[in-house]
Amino acid sequence: MPSRPSRGSLFAAAFVRVPDGWSGAEIDLGTAEIADDLGDAVQEVLGLSGDELVLLCVEVEDEWFAIARYEDETDPRAFVSDAHAAAGDPLGELFNELAGVLVPDKEADLGVRPAGDFELLSDLGLSPEELLELAMEEGVLPADTLSVIAEKLSFADELDRLR
Repeated sequence: MPSRPSRGSLFAAAFVRVPDGWSGAEIDLGTAEIADDLGDAVQEVLGLSGDELVLLCVEVEDEWFAIARYEDETDPRAFVSDAHAAAGDPLGELFNELAGVLVPDKEADLGVRPAGDFELLSDLGLSPEELLELAMEEGVLPADTLSVIAEKLSFADELDRLR
């Protein structure tokens, strides 16, 4: 199996929408080998029944973040802040796959390349333009960007609790 980022450089948590807000749990994605394993890990950790709205948030080092949305029986939707940077990481490749992204050449310097479903969070209060702007903001760490997103979607307290 390809090497994964060190435990200290990876943070993954899932947040399920509950009647009074959000509830979260940290998730170990170290054994994920295919994109479906990501959803299985979320299901197992949160003990879901299948009809909940869940956001899986991942940040890897200072390189990239990803958000996958699981809801009902629909196919998961995903957004990757920098598909090019994620392509150099086995977990990132799973998120790129989930987002339907093919990264042509890891060696080419393409700059930051957000990819996937830009409308992923629009019904929750974060427009595609805002998501893109946050992902492209120069000099901001993925952890800080996820904190801003969590604040806008009202699960910042849960995110902070898990970090």
